[in-house]
Amino acid sequence: MADHSANGPVELGAKMDYAEHDRTYAGFLALAKYGSLFCAALLLAMAFGFFAGGFFSATILFVLILAVGAFLLR
Repeated sequence: MADHSANGPVELGAKMDYAEHDRTYAGFLALAKYGSLFCAALLLAMAFGFFAGGFFSATILFVLILAVGAFLLR
């Protein structure tokens, strides 16, 4: 028969590390927020570069969108 006795820290009611949970969640939110900003800026700059026909101007637009977005999201 299988042994169903409690033998781990979760089963014994170990204390949860809520500070670590909060840091992990904050890191996830920051990654999602700035990752979305990066993807949106890249798509807009690529579309601008395609229709306007300039790599340099699209790069400038990409950096500008990232700077303004980072300022607004902080």
